[in-house]
Amino acid sequence: VQLQASGGGLVQAGGSLRLSCTASGSLFSNMRWYRQAPGKQRELVAAITRGGSTNYADSVKGRFTISRDNAKNTIYLQMNSLKPEDTAVYYCNGDGPNGYGGYRPEGYWGQGTLITVSS
Repeated sequence: VQLQASGGGLVQAGGSLRLSCTASGSLFSNMRWYRQAPGKQRELVAAITRGGSTNYADSVKGRFTISRDNAKNTIYLQMNSLKPEDTAVYYCNGDGPNGYGGYRPEGYWGQGTLITVSS
């Protein structure tokens, strides 16, 4: 059971990128994107339930959109109007199987993918 993230890169301020994160091996419940900028703590960027309810950090509201395709067991983060302060390593996170038929809250992490926004 693992999460595989992709889609990072270098973009100019004002540009757009889309991140993907695919869960393999099992179905996941709630899923999230976190980010960690240099010298800062990891912060929650966006979250989505299996039913599609979403919430966002204030800093990205109106610019980022989290979505999911349950058939593909994949979540996405569409990032528009990117700013230099969005530069960070982005991580996907999910509530995956706990081995007892339930879910382990925030128990699974994908590898980070670096987003660099140049000014």
